Amino acid sequence: MDLKSITEKSGMYFITPTVVDWVDVFTKPVYKNVIIESLQFCQREKGLDIYLAW
Repeated sequence: MDLKSITEKSGMYFITPTVVDWVDVFTKPVYKNVIIESLQFCQREKGLDIYLAW
């Protein structure tokens, strides 16, 4: 799998995370906390804006 860097800072990008082997990522606190803490770090240190659409 190729991972690409986002270099254009003025655009909006969409990501689609996938779950391997149906790991219950959001029901176990240990997994959920890693994701939330990582996103909060990116918001605080890198200026990440997060938008959620259903």
